[in-house]
Amino acid sequence: MKLIIKLLLNALAVFAISYLLKNNGVTLDSYVTAILVAVVLSVLNLLVKPVLVLLTLPITIVTLGLFLLIINALIIMLADKLIDGFSVSSIWVAVLFSILLSVLQSILHSLFKEDKKRL
Repeated sequence: MKLIIKLLLNALAVFAISYLLKNNGVTLDSYVTAILVAVVLSVLNLLVKPVLVLLTLPITIVTLGLFLLIINALIIMLADKLIDGFSVSSIWVAVLFSILLSVLQSILHSLFKEDKKRL
């Protein structure tokens, strides 16, 4: 149940950010596509991201971790290639999407945890 709620919160974040950045080159077809993007991003973050982080560890250390933003953007660009109803126009838009997604996910997940503590 907790996993489904996290995926739905992530889908909500993806939908909100794609609406916010639609003039900057992010398009999303529907709510179902947002859920699919959230699932694909979760799977890619689980399987592909650790390999990329390990392979780029020296440059990540030299840049004091800022290269992780590029890795996140590459994961989003890969999701763009895998899903037909989702597109991101450039790597820089993907970096902005990644930053906004991280911030919004943190806010949504913290709000959900607070509501659960009140019950």
